[in-house]
Amino acid sequence: MGGLMGGGKPDNSAAMESLRIQREQTATAKKSAEEEKRKMAEDYSSKKRALSRGGKRMLLAEGRLTPETGLDEEDTLKPTLGA
Repeated sequence: MGGLMGGGKPDNSAAMESLRIQREQTATAKKSAEEEKRKMAEDYSSKKRALSRGGKRMLLAEGRLTPETGLDEEDTLKPTLGA
């Protein structure tokens, strides 16, 4: 009588596949959220470090057209004190 009353196991393979896909999507979303959180923490840390220690921009003269290029030989040969 077990066959007449539905004594066998129901087919739940579609539900199991759906659950597996959902778990994979959750894991992927969690991983990307952790990565984004880590990147935001790194950005915050680098900004905080730059503000506390200053950047190279503070060392560059604003009067020069290209302060990143450094000093020219002419500039180094000029006396800076007196004469």
